[in-house]
Amino acid sequence: MSERKGTHVYDVAVIGYGPVGMVTAALLGQAGHDVVVLERYPTLYNLPRAAIFDDETMRTFDRLGISTALLPTLHVQRNYEWRNSAGELLIEHDFAAVGGQGWAEWYMMYQPYLEDTLDGLVRGLGNVEIRMDARVTGLQNTHHGVDIQVEGSDQVVSARYVVACDGGNSFTRGWLGVGQEDYGFSEPWMVCDFRLTGPSDVPKARQVCDPEQPISIISLGPEHHRFSFMLDSEDAFPVEREPDRVWARVAAYLDRGQAELIRVATYTFRSLVAKRWRSGRILLAGDAAHQMPPFLGQGMCSGIRDAQNFAFKLDAVLRGADDALLDTYQSEREPHVRAIIAKGIELGRVQTMRDPVAAAERDARLIAQRGANGRPDKMRFPGLGPGLHDASPQAGHLMPHGRVESDGTEGLFDEVLGRGFVLLVDGREGASLAPATTELAAGLGVAVHHLTDRRLTTEGLTDVGGVYGRWFDETGRAAVLWRPDFYVLGTAGVLSDIPALLTTLATAVEPVQAPATVGEGIRP
Repeated sequence: MSERKGTHVYDVAVIGYGPVGMVTAALLGQAGHDVVVLERYPTLYNLPRAAIFDDETMRTFDRLGISTALLPTLHVQRNYEWRNSAGELLIEHDFAAVGGQGWAEWYMMYQPYLEDTLDGLVRGLGNVEIRMDARVTGLQNTHHGVDIQVEGSDQVVSARYVVACDGGNSFTRGWLGVGQEDYGFSEPWMVCDFRLTGPSDVPKARQVCDPEQPISIISLGPEHHRFSFMLDSEDAFPVEREPDRVWARVAAYLDRGQAELIRVATYTFRSLVAKRWRSGRILLAGDAAHQMPPFLGQGMCSGIRDAQNFAFKLDAVLRGADDALLDTYQSEREPHVRAIIAKGIELGRVQTMRDPVAAAERDARLIAQRGANGRPDKMRFPGLGPGLHDASPQAGHLMPHGRVESDGTEGLFDEVLGRGFVLLVDGREGASLAPATTELAAGLGVAVHHLTDRRLTTEGLTDVGGVYGRWFDETGRAAVLWRPDFYVLGTAGVLSDIPALLTTLATAVEPVQAPATVGEGIRP
């Protein structure tokens, strides 16, 4: 942090306090930075929007320290069905109880519970200030960073960097004049949320591909459920939202003795990508940068991946690294986002087909495909685009996360051995690093661990679940370096390649000058 003419300059200002803004503030706050959050509403939104998150996102929540608090509020879902109007199974996605990131692959949640937990975490950080009822009305680049005008205030909020997590109707994106690429998939739906009050056998995750009335049925955790109905137009909403009409729509699944209707809203599914996610010292994240159809349950997950991606980079920049590092944010994340949007649109077109003849042809094709496959589909997402990783095998892909034992403590790797940059060496045959390499890694803040077959030693760790041994066996690599966002920066085929790997990291994150002191070292 710094001061300018008596005005406090925050390290980072976060605009918007939904889940993505909360995770951004938590990650940067836990990294020791001075953060201010500006939220236009006077209170938390307190209504469900997102419904699902995956194992990668749960690994982030665990990193933040809230996984234990969240678990009782979640429902672990093992499959996702797409059925036609006759109830025939067209598509089935399968989710593991323990996925590649060490957590269940699909969690169903009630978003207000998540936001309450995140809010409690952020408010417990002494270096994060939260300003509710603070609507941003303007931004101005300055020599020290960005000045932010807040409605009703004569004082600007000054920060070295700004992260805008202000949603699909982002003020910041509009103020910057950043255009959006529209994939052309836009459909109006009516979303109906219920609080369960009695036993029911309502489907937990089902798309009903009925040309007369497409329906989405999704659990929102143990106590809540969502039904979404495609509308012919948004003009139909004022009539269709009437409670009696909503109850008639859900009568085949749920009655008034089993649930309480708590919310009816209209929502238009969109498919948009901002053309620029960075403008100088301002970054766009979450729905401000991209919006996608909900059929893969990846909207909130994508925003939290954004936060994980830029948080460790912004941490390095605030400590003196060249801020060109922030250019790798969009280059890495955009291909992943676009792949999810494309797949979501593909599934959305299956779901929203209204022509009965075309729908019958779709049903026959998908039933035949499912019979030929013989097992449920698995969702697969691509790795990173070009950025802070090298060209070695596995670089840019998520590193698996398994259970380990070290010095008598057993648990998931992150919990036992910590987080950050990690260099894991395959030491099962007795290989170890040269002292100079170990020293180079330590100077970069990289934690070095050796996988060994020995138990309870300080020199190595036990691969309890065999995750890391299998990874080394399958890839044939001698070492792997992964980043704080869990993606592989690079791998080494032999131990002598590791110094080059560490040099790649050093070039990106080491200060380009002495660390900035108060009021100094802030580049225009």
